[in-house]
Amino acid sequence: MQGLKEAIDRTGYYPEVVADGVVRAVADEDVVSFFVHHEPTFDRDEVRRHLTVVVLTPSRLILAHTDEHEGDDMLPAPYTSTSTEAIALRSVKSVVVTRMVTNPTDGLSPPAEAVLTIGWGGVSRVDLEPATCGDPECDADHGYTGTLSADDFSIRVSAAADGPDAVPSLLAFAESLSARTHS
Repeated sequence: MQGLKEAIDRTGYYPEVVADGVVRAVADEDVVSFFVHHEPTFDRDEVRRHLTVVVLTPSRLILAHTDEHEGDDMLPAPYTSTSTEAIALRSVKSVVVTRMVTNPTDGLSPPAEAVLTIGWGGVSRVDLEPATCGDPECDADHGYTGTLSADDFSIRVSAAADGPDAVPSLLAFAESLSARTHS
């Protein structure tokens, strides 16, 4: 847990608030692996911060998102919101890792970017398009065809935007998660 708290602290983004939410979600479980990603977002003329913390325990996957907000009618002072979700590892149905390697003809080099997508059935995306029969002269209605994709969580990092350690760290987390979710 100490390494996780140190990684959260290094972001400089309300570390006490973020750590409190993450530690409460992890509860008394050991931390097997984690990934911390600080990402600025743009809100009109302002830059807002967003922090994602992904934690693997022996039995669960914990996702924590913290955002900062300007004051509003309900909370007039600026505030943060932290949402956590705990998913039983037995529920994880897919761990998809995409690696982007530049200049592949030059041989194997470290990935410049990586995307981790995790699916457990909480959110699915349907991509539909009109079905055809292949006859360019046919004007009959053949209904629709499409794909159903698990899209519960996805995170993308790049060495250029997130630093040289971001891609290897995300890939190490993905490998640890994948190893714990195989049947």
